[in-house]
Amino acid sequence: MFETLIRGATVVSADGLSRTDVGIAAGKVAALIAPGESAEARTVVDASGSFLLPGLVDAHAHLREPGLTHKEDFSSGTHAAALGGVTTVLDMPTDEPWTATSEQLADKMAIAEGRLHVDVGLQAVVSRDLSLVPHLLDLAPVSFELFTADVPEAFLFETLDAVAEALKAFADADTLIGISPGDQSILTGSMARDRTGTIAAFLDSRPPLAEAGGIARALVAAASAQARIHVRQINSELGVKTWSRLRSMADASVETTPQNLFFTAQDYGAQGANLKASPPLRSPHDIDALRAALGAGLIDIVATDHAPHAPAEKAAAYPAFADIPGGLPGLQTLLPTMLRLVDEGLIALPDLVRMCSRNPAERFGLGRRKGCIAAGYDADLLVLDPRQSTTIANADQVSRAGYTPFDGWTVKARLTNVFLRGREIVRQGRLVGPAQGKIVTRER
Repeated sequence: MFETLIRGATVVSADGLSRTDVGIAAGKVAALIAPGESAEARTVVDASGSFLLPGLVDAHAHLREPGLTHKEDFSSGTHAAALGGVTTVLDMPTDEPWTATSEQLADKMAIAEGRLHVDVGLQAVVSRDLSLVPHLLDLAPVSFELFTADVPEAFLFETLDAVAEALKAFADADTLIGISPGDQSILTGSMARDRTGTIAAFLDSRPPLAEAGGIARALVAAASAQARIHVRQINSELGVKTWSRLRSMADASVETTPQNLFFTAQDYGAQGANLKASPPLRSPHDIDALRAALGAGLIDIVATDHAPHAPAEKAAAYPAFADIPGGLPGLQTLLPTMLRLVDEGLIALPDLVRMCSRNPAERFGLGRRKGCIAAGYDADLLVLDPRQSTTIANADQVSRAGYTPFDGWTVKARLTNVFLRGREIVRQGRLVGPAQGKIVTRER
């Protein structure tokens, strides 16, 4: 007998749709059952007419703990994730302090215990002290993050030589290194040339040229070091062209974010600080190129870069646009914004699952338990009703940011139920039961 049986739904995988019932036991998908086949369960969920998706895996989020909990914390951030159908959050290491040592990573794991509404994988930062890497590897973070611009000196790898030498530290490690493409020399030079502090100056300091150069450097260095890398959010035509031409050189994947698929630099005029993040928003031409790449399957992962700030921080006056705290919330809106792309016909539901469930789980070392509805996998499941609609609203956001740039948008489906390892955690937009999330580590 199953603990739970979900009947009547159309199961969505990265490969297509199938009419399959799902039996759940001990937190796992125990069996996929043909429609009409006899099965017994203590609880039966009638999902007739709905889609059943694997829980989303957000590969790029900032939960802000420790040290920055006025912006977000493990509880509030994973609450937002649960309501948005993100059942696994991969948390970046740029908190206070940055997660650079095994002691800091262990402390972060301990802080999170008992306070997570969804599962969380932690990422560690690569510092200039490469002797720290082996001890970090012992704790199996889901990735290591390497930065090439716009970060403190202790974590800055601004040259090809520095990136290549850092990647050599991972030559024998079965792990993934996330690289944010940028160019410190362009950033420094631009800031010296233009000190006006305008939006235009901010855009010029982080141009498509910096992104494209950062992508090329990352791929060449990874090929030389035989390292596995993941290129963080790209959003320019030049970046897309560089990625398309060079991606076969190395074991590499790439991501973008929903905001970069919808907003342009012109939108700073309306939303200003609430949209300010890095990389900056681009031109309509760049969005067209990015959307074409997404539709063609050249983008492996869509993640949010969920990076909330307290409302007062965004609302304050700053000497320059570049000084505004960068980042915006996204965990609660990843699913509806991806559904907007489905509504537009740019992607289909299997593409959503591929980019937001299967690929991030596989790439970040969780592919034997997350991102797929199959026997033996964690029963992280979303029931999506296409007969209803969802309107995104600021008033419904539970992140401490208190807003969403997608306020007022409507999509043609509604998330009705969320299951985490077989237990229902969200019903009709509300949390159900206590926090049940766990820290997940990279599969060995």
